[in-house]
Amino acid sequence: MSRRPMVRPGGRSARVQEAVHTAVRELDAEVGRSALTVPLVAARAGVTPSTVYRRWGDLQELLSDVAVEHLRPDTPPEDHGSLAADLQHWAEQFLEETASPAGRSYVRDALLGDPDGDNAGRCSAYAAEQLQVVLDRAAQRGEAAPDVETLLDRIVAPMMYRILFRPDGLEPPYAQRLVREALDAPAARQVSRRP
Repeated sequence: MSRRPMVRPGGRSARVQEAVHTAVRELDAEVGRSALTVPLVAARAGVTPSTVYRRWGDLQELLSDVAVEHLRPDTPPEDHGSLAADLQHWAEQFLEETASPAGRSYVRDALLGDPDGDNAGRCSAYAAEQLQVVLDRAAQRGEAAPDVETLLDRIVAPMMYRILFRPDGLEPPYAQRLVREALDAPAARQVSRRP
């Protein structure tokens, strides 16, 4: 069974998680992924290796947890005035960040250290939350819009497949095409709604 750190807001638990996550990011930049070990991370974080093992299980689960936190968006999607513009900008940014070498590495880490699929679910939830913000804005404008699941299926899923298995040619026009197709598909259209 996969171990997931149960972090309470504030307190020692949050401080330990932040120290360990920071240590992983710093050491990855300094010595490279292949040189990372739990004792090295623990020493940098100022905790014992047993603390890391107890909370994360092994190095891969720790890397997975760090990756999921890195993939969490810091801010809501920007408002560009229309559903199409908001989705296009969001999709381009998502693709740029996730398809970069560092982004692909984080995606792989998130999935590799997570045999139960919890991290994949968390990453999917991040994308769904971001898309819901865009859809809520569209609803406030009275724009017709597909639902979140449709956008996940037609924009996020194809991008993630390409990022993981066919990473060549992932440029803004690809994201723009996915958005156009998602909004133009008859099944994706809904009646406009006002809150």
